[in-house]
Amino acid sequence: MTLARWFGRGWLSLGYLFLYLPLVVLVVFSFNSSRQDMVWSGFSTQWYPELFNDAELVSGFVLSLKIALMSATSAVVLGTFAAFALNRYKRFPGRLLFSGMVSAPLVMPEVIIGLSLLLMLVSVQKMFGFPERGAFTIWIGHTLLGMAYAAVVVQSRLREMNRSLEEAAMDLGCRPHQVFFLVTLPNITQSLASAWLLTFTLSLDDVVLSNFLSGPGATTMPLVIMSRARLGLDPRVNAVAALTILVVSTGVIVAAIMMARAERQRQKQVAAAVKS
Repeated sequence: MTLARWFGRGWLSLGYLFLYLPLVVLVVFSFNSSRQDMVWSGFSTQWYPELFNDAELVSGFVLSLKIALMSATSAVVLGTFAAFALNRYKRFPGRLLFSGMVSAPLVMPEVIIGLSLLLMLVSVQKMFGFPERGAFTIWIGHTLLGMAYAAVVVQSRLREMNRSLEEAAMDLGCRPHQVFFLVTLPNITQSLASAWLLTFTLSLDDVVLSNFLSGPGATTMPLVIMSRARLGLDPRVNAVAALTILVVSTGVIVAAIMMARAERQRQKQVAAAVKS
């Protein structure tokens, strides 16, 4: 048993090392004074001040952040509606087709999704003159992809939720929309936050969809990094990647603490209600 336990821990450690060692190396070399890749010549923070003078990287980061905020919010809203419909209504015309369409982006290659969206948007633009490829079309693609992930996260929480709470609220006179906003929504808040963080991260670092749907003047940060990587990594790219890791990690930690506190508070309220 001891040998098996140490063997499992060893494989787990190797897995974590494989996943996170490149991130650690990237952050370390963002403080390298040399412009050459993987050649350490001394500690320096010169690339961080220069980063803010790089107009292309700054504008790409701002655009990526805006699109990620908008697409995460819209994806969670649409994904919640889809999850609620699939979980609460077992039979309605076209349910199987609707379920397949919601889940399709999870298993379909992003290249196929990006190409199909590009062809559709080009056809629509020829007919109506709108929309032109840019931030709006990138937002549409990221919302489509994120909605599928959000629907899965929220639907799993709805399956675990105690339906008797909703039934009790309806017995007390609540209408369906009141039950949703007063009972269902507070009970799925943590899953909504998890889905939002997941879709935000997916949108922030997406390359494939953004490459198909971007246009002149709408270049996201991942596209800027990819274009520069073809010519050799710039130390400023390491710096912006390190800052991105810091921001995302801080957001995840703060969200986890807030959700844990909310869950403890909810459990206390439920325990108090049961005692009374």
